[in-house]
Formats: sequence, structure tokens, C-alpha cells
Amino acid sequence: MNRYLAGAIGGLLATVPMTLAMEALYRRLPREERYPLPPREITQNIMHKAAPGATLEDERYAELSLVSHFGYGALSGALYPVFCREVAHPLAYGSGYGVAVWAASYFGWIPALNILAPPNRHPTQRRRLMIAVHLVWGAGTVWIGERLANRQDDIQDSKRAGTRLEAFHDAP
Repeated sequence: MNRYLAGAIGGLLATVPMTLAMEALYRRLPREERYPLPPREITQNIMHKAAPGATLEDERYAELSLVSHFGYGALSGALYPVFCREVAHPLAYGSGYGVAVWAASYFGWIPALNILAPPNRHPTQRRRLMIAVHLVWGAGTVWIGERLANRQDDIQDSKRAGTRLEAFHDAP
């Protein structure tokens, strides 16, 4: 499978455990730090910039937040092959990639577009939460992506191994 498509699928699927970890860690935050998490804040702030004065029901913001979060996970996952042609250790590389995506987003384009303040202006425990879930996302993204991208190689290796075994059994 094409590595970019495999990365997109990996990013999409890895957003599931990331989101579950986000929810679990959010419940452990001190009460005063339990305001909406960045996917929701980003969605609301972009919506307010795109359509000033427009309001949506809370349920619609939740739906848009999930769709955009999974979409961004897929898009970011599709990009990991740009930075690394071969991945020897998908979990290690993926963890680093996840943190890099977090840093580029939350210290980069998000504050540059005045969507959210950079992480150093948010509470430490919320920063740790976001780094932890990006470690989960990155590791899952690259592991899944590499498994999908190399699946054809695995199938061909299995066929070659099977052919060698058959030849061994047929020997006189």
C-alpha cells in the first residue's frame, strides 16, 4: 500500500486511542483546569473567526470537534513518510513524530493564526496531557502505517517462504 495512504489510515485509527486517553486524563485534571480541551477550543475559535456572531448548539461543536480532530489526525499521519523513508522502529519514531506534530501545531500555526495561546501559557498538567496523548497518537500512527505499507512485502515474503518449504518437502 502507498505509504502516504497508509499513514493517513494510521493517523485516523490512532486518533481513537488518543481521544480515549485524552478523555481519561482530562478527568484527572484539577477541577479548575477542566475547561474544553484543544480540539474543542480550536474548533470553537475557528468557527467564531469564520462566522463571527454565529452560534452552534453544544452538540454541533462536539461533532465538529471530533470530525476535525480525526481529519487532522489523518492528514498529519499522511505526512510522516515525507520525513522518513524507512522506519526501523515504528513505535519510537512514531512517538517522536507525535511530539513533533504537537510542537509544530501548538507552538506553530495555531498561535500564529491566533487560534489558541501557545502551550507555555496553559497549565503544566494540560501540557503534559497533550504531550502524552500525542505520544500515543504518533506511536499508533506510524506502527499502523508501517504495517499497512509493508503488508504486500509481508505477503510476498510469506509466499516465498511457503514455496521454499514446499520445495523442501518435495525433495527426494
